[in-house]
Amino acid sequence: MDRLGFLIHDVQRLMRKRFEARAGGLGLSSAQWRLLVRVAKEAGVAQARLAELLEIEPISVSRLVDRMEEGGWIERRPDATDRRVRMIFPTEKANAAYAEVKSLAGEVYEESLAGVSPEDRRVLIRTLDTIVQNLTDGEASSLEKMKNAEGAAA
Repeated sequence: MDRLGFLIHDVQRLMRKRFEARAGGLGLSSAQWRLLVRVAKEAGVAQARLAELLEIEPISVSRLVDRMEEGGWIERRPDATDRRVRMIFPTEKANAAYAEVKSLAGEVYEESLAGVSPEDRRVLIRTLDTIVQNLTDGEASSLEKMKNAEGAAA
């Protein structure tokens, strides 16, 4: 158990590195990819909430959003009820890149799980989900999100 943290960190680092090598052709940094994915999943997210989700300072998100808006990836719109709040939406360019990113991420996931049986994959996900639940303060777990997504698709 003394290696668990190192293994989780190494897996995350290696998967990110592999993904970035594949996605590098689109010209976005790792931070920009993270923002793009969040905005694609939650179109219309408030800029302040985006900072929370990405776990970075609001000023850093503002600069990141500025660069991505200049690049045509996202657009800011005023909130209908509060002029001070800026909502972030993906552009068509971002939506197309997101579709490509999902495909690339799927390839990296499959490569990382090569040789792992379907049952071992399920056990791994359940175990990691339990760890997440043990360490979070009420946020919905990835397993719950997967179940909800599967239920909605059925």
